[in-house]
Amino acid sequence: PGDTQQGLIQKETQAPSAESTHGQGARDTPHLGVCPFPPQVCWLAPEQTAGKQKPYMYTQGQAVLNRSFFPCFDTPSVKCTYSATVQVPEGFTAVMSATSSEKQKDNTFVFKMSQPIPSYLIALAVGDIVSADVGPRSRVWAEPCLIEAAKKEYDGVIEEFLAVGEKLFGPYVWGRYDILFMPPSFPFGGMENPCLTFVTPCLLAGDRSLADVIIHEISHSWFGNLVTNASWGEFWLNEGFTMYAQRRISTEVYGLAYTCLEAATGRALLRQHMDNTGEDHPLNKLRVVIEPGVNPDDTYNETPYEKGYCFVSYLAHLVGDQSKFDAFLQAYVNQFKFQSITADDTLGFFLEYFPELKEKGVDSIPGFEFDRWLNTPGWPPYLPDLSPGEQLMKPADELAQLWAADSLNVEAIEAVDITAWRTYQLVYFLDKVLEKSPLPEGNVERLSKMYPKISKAQNAELRLRWCQIVLKNNLEAEYSKVKDFLHSQGKQKYTLPLYRAMWGGSEVARALAMETFSATAPQLHVNVQNYVKKILGLEGAED
Repeated sequence: PGDTQQGLIQKETQAPSAESTHGQGARDTPHLGVCPFPPQVCWLAPEQTAGKQKPYMYTQGQAVLNRSFFPCFDTPSVKCTYSATVQVPEGFTAVMSATSSEKQKDNTFVFKMSQPIPSYLIALAVGDIVSADVGPRSRVWAEPCLIEAAKKEYDGVIEEFLAVGEKLFGPYVWGRYDILFMPPSFPFGGMENPCLTFVTPCLLAGDRSLADVIIHEISHSWFGNLVTNASWGEFWLNEGFTMYAQRRISTEVYGLAYTCLEAATGRALLRQHMDNTGEDHPLNKLRVVIEPGVNPDDTYNETPYEKGYCFVSYLAHLVGDQSKFDAFLQAYVNQFKFQSITADDTLGFFLEYFPELKEKGVDSIPGFEFDRWLNTPGWPPYLPDLSPGEQLMKPADELAQLWAADSLNVEAIEAVDITAWRTYQLVYFLDKVLEKSPLPEGNVERLSKMYPKISKAQNAELRLRWCQIVLKNNLEAEYSKVKDFLHSQGKQKYTLPLYRAMWGGSEVARALAMETFSATAPQLHVNVQNYVKKILGLEGAED
């Protein structure tokens, strides 16, 4: 694509206004048909940043939005290298998804991406941002007020994940792996821009309890960024393989039981999605037909992630030997690196690699035909065994049951030590408590006092669920926690469920929703503002 327009940033960062953008975050629960083609360059006012002092801009290219940033073949089927020259005002720094960058005079930054990538992975951010090294090939970037927290959270962490990824899938080809912590109004979980992943600041829990979320983005370094779906209609080639890779790395680092517990939460999201849309919805296929004029963003949902994961797991099940399937994944990445491919390429290579399976006709086993996996909507024909996770689920289930009892068995409750429980086990426990809510009177207050690790958590996944429990049980004494959480961030995945819960609750909860929204609206992304307005039935709400 060549150089970006010199002086563009110089002119525009003086007084930006927030424009809408829409992209798929790391494991954000997606939604169907929510917005038309939006501008891809997002301008933030100072109040939408963490520092509140200076404006900020960033781009979000996935799926077909970079055409409004620079002239390009805006399809994942075309890959190219690029260079860019970006001039910004004094006091601002520019960063891009590039293999090299150099600062020149007049606050001009020159970037080069030496590996071919699809247009959607070209990304730019400009703001008051600084960096800190956290590993031999990694640094974190953030606003000055967040940089210490970012360094503390990720120091030494990324290299371990990268090293395991390389052992499993082959060399990491992108040189650096840096992370940019976005302003709190960034509405997505993450975007896997090569060399520089954009992530929500919600990952800064203060105790490294959400550091593993970055494994998903790191896994895209092989699946998605290196081997890419040629069409958004086969998005599962990016996301299904990335979910499988993420869970392979997680198994190596955290063990099988914990990974199965995380995968069970993913399966529950797929179940919820299919119950909401109906299993036979045409988007619940792995090969989706995207009609001309339809924004691929509006076809995103859990299916390519979790049903895609099940299909890759089924292929591993056919092989029957983990080390042989790991070797296949390395060969697959090596065969198709820097290319854009179709499901036919993937499955054809699989059958060539395992001629004994091809001979057996594994592509046409009744009920499990490859064609059925790709072209029939509905629940996956095969589900990987997640039973190793039961050793973590069972105690969480039993503890939730104890808290839902009319008269609390304090002795039994105190006998369960949750201090060593990791995030997904606590999340699983809180989801069960939420399912059983409202609890008998007084139980939630006692639960709050007994587990400050939960009720006073800084971990966003725990805060979301604790706030939902507070609202479902009308625990007005802790409504301030709901308000504080919504003031602290604007991620869509956390913001919308809480407004829905408040609006579906008591008069006091509804008043809290109106008061909180009127105070925080200016710091929210414009899309999120509009979604909240719809929930609250406010005049002038837009689609």
